[in-house]
Amino acid sequence: MTDPKTGVSYADAGVDIDAGNALVERIKPAAKRTARPGVMSGLGGFGALFDLKAAGYHDPVLVAATDGVGTKLRIAIDTGNMDGVGIDLVAMCVNDLVCQGAEPLFFLDYFATGKLETEKAARIIEGIAEGCALSGTALIGGETAEMPGMYPAGDFDLAGFAVGAMERGTALPEGVSEGDILLGLASNGVHSNGYSLVRKLVEMSGLGWDAECPWCEGTLGAALLTPTRLYVKPALAAIRAGGVHALAHITGGGLTENLPRVLPEDLGADIDLGAWDLPGVFGWLRETGSMDEAELLKTFNCGIGMIVAVNAGQADSLAALLAEQGETVHRIGQVTKGAGIRYSGTLA
Repeated sequence: MTDPKTGVSYADAGVDIDAGNALVERIKPAAKRTARPGVMSGLGGFGALFDLKAAGYHDPVLVAATDGVGTKLRIAIDTGNMDGVGIDLVAMCVNDLVCQGAEPLFFLDYFATGKLETEKAARIIEGIAEGCALSGTALIGGETAEMPGMYPAGDFDLAGFAVGAMERGTALPEGVSEGDILLGLASNGVHSNGYSLVRKLVEMSGLGWDAECPWCEGTLGAALLTPTRLYVKPALAAIRAGGVHALAHITGGGLTENLPRVLPEDLGADIDLGAWDLPGVFGWLRETGSMDEAELLKTFNCGIGMIVAVNAGQADSLAALLAEQGETVHRIGQVTKGAGIRYSGTLA
């Protein structure tokens, strides 16, 4: 028989099962904090169970979404600031779900790295749990993959999977009509799109991640790692109040590409670019890259992270409701005849 002291082990190949087990134990309290009605099992099983009836649904339709954080992770890796990217991961999935009219119910994550560092991984997954808690979503499972030779030292990747539900017949968009008012909900930065360009522009500027931020206090790296805003709870409150016809999450493709996704083929929108102030980060990116306005609008959110199309007669009350829920709301335009997005004014 092979002497266990000299035989080759899985750890010799670079995979530490004990570290993986330690991580699961470390993150159990964070996952437990996200529990909500419907959750039937904790972490550690081969699958996770969820009871739709216990969550209050009678005739549910399920909605699923998956996404990642993209090359924003490169900044997190280079700066060692891991705490917010888990929130980004959740936000990119659940903000999409709510645009369908669905309530996000549960979330699963996939974390892959070459060498598992328990402390770093725990910070990331605790951020995922924070994003879930802020959006009323249960973190009910996930996968941690340690894959030597697949990732350079210190690198990792994230993917997220969210499932939500709505009662049959309540899907959005629905009822979008000419004259609907467009309410823009403010973003809190670049969110999680366009970071390949962001990183190129930072390189062009000659600044390091630890340089003083040109548009706000703190370092450049920290400012660019501001987590994506979660719109789920305010959006659901507005949907339940009635009068919401569509929601558009402003992600890759900016305002120009995302709003048409929720409009009927024969309708478009007029948007007043002067209805809100362009946040400093986008002004700096525009100046650094000498970007024209059209390119800025089809790349970044430009300060509007979610657009809500609402019945004109309920626009004021819904804007007030969203403000009460903590959103900064701008009345940015209206739905019009003829496909396409038409801009007036300028970003300033």
